[in-house]
Amino acid sequence: MKHYRDEWIEEWCRENGWTDLFVERHDNYWAFPPGGVMPEPIPTQVLKVIKAKKGFTYEERLWSALAVIGTLVAVVSTYLFKCPMPLVFAFALDAVTAAQLEVEDA
Repeated sequence: MKHYRDEWIEEWCRENGWTDLFVERHDNYWAFPPGGVMPEPIPTQVLKVIKAKKGFTYEERLWSALAVIGTLVAVVSTYLFKCPMPLVFAFALDAVTAAQLEVEDA
């Protein structure tokens, strides 16, 4: 799951003089710092600030909405069918969603 939109990182690079942004692998951004001759990774602190300012990406919103809807459906179906299994499945979906939403530090 992408935790940052490329446009957010490109905007930060333009504002701070970094050039030639590229993504080495998923959510691992590199660019040339001002006056630099070698690309460097975008600092983790900067990524955290961008994430705090911009919020969730489309994928993160979709996963969160699916988890909430799945939980609501599980609660209703558990009540109607008097069976705890839908809640168990909802818990598993929510656990996977929470793990996917966790931003890894580089």
